[in-house]
Amino acid sequence: MKIETQSDRLRISEVPELSGHTAALFRNQVHSALTEVHKFIDIDLCDTQYLDSAGLGALISLLKTVRSRNGGVRLLNPSQNVRTILSLTRLHRVFEVKSA
Repeated sequence: MKIETQSDRLRISEVPELSGHTAALFRNQVHSALTEVHKFIDIDLCDTQYLDSAGLGALISLLKTVRSRNGGVRLLNPSQNVRTILSLTRLHRVFEVKSA
């Protein structure tokens, strides 16, 4: 996983999966990288082939954190598998989802 800071935005990329095995580590690493300056998180999901309920929970946790700062989370370039999960759970209405 790669984490970069761009002003008030944290950009996450190179996430192969968000599952019960990886979600807690993902969430903890992103929370550790967040500073008071960060209001927005961009998560590039082009490499993410698997997303389960634990992964969704990690994404929602991050969203709650930045919403408390009047910010948001954008999910960028989700793979078809991830897009399907977001649609089935209707979370595509909660997160800003953008494709290239």
